[in-house]
Amino acid sequence: MKLNEDNETLAENKVLILYILNKLNKPIDNDNLLKLILSIKEMNYFYFQQFLLDLLENKYIIGYTKEDKTMYKITDIGKETLSLTDDLLPGIMKLQIDNALKEEVDDVQNNNHAVSEFFPRNEHEFIVTCKLVKNNVTNFEIKLQADSREQAKLIAEKWENNYNEIYPIILGILTQ
Repeated sequence: MKLNEDNETLAENKVLILYILNKLNKPIDNDNLLKLILSIKEMNYFYFQQFLLDLLENKYIIGYTKEDKTMYKITDIGKETLSLTDDLLPGIMKLQIDNALKEEVDDVQNNNHAVSEFFPRNEHEFIVTCKLVKNNVTNFEIKLQADSREQAKLIAEKWENNYNEIYPIILGILTQ
């Protein structure tokens, strides 16, 4: 597929992105959006980035940075545009998207997942919140103080990457 050919294919790919963002109904980062799209349709990374840029320029989606990741969300204008153009997507593709999203939602809802965030208390202190969530219910939460942004980021990353090892240790200490 050449980027300057086949306007219908180009439009279909943009509608695909809008359709996914609308179905998600929550922000998603660039990497996970690309993975989701690639699970449904083959797409060149650079074309994908160009489609996102076009959608951003037309204000069909918004992009913002959250913890060093670019997040995307559909806008009201994007939803209106999608309602006028979603017939460009074949029904089978919509079904694939719906199934892929359902699996993702089921995985998130049925499994524990770690969430962490940090915010500055002052110039030299940060508060880090680490949570364990299952079925949208917080089962565990701890707040820690960090002495720098780097330390706060390290704590948050370690929690998200190693919560399955850290949580049992904390629980064991608290229940002894």
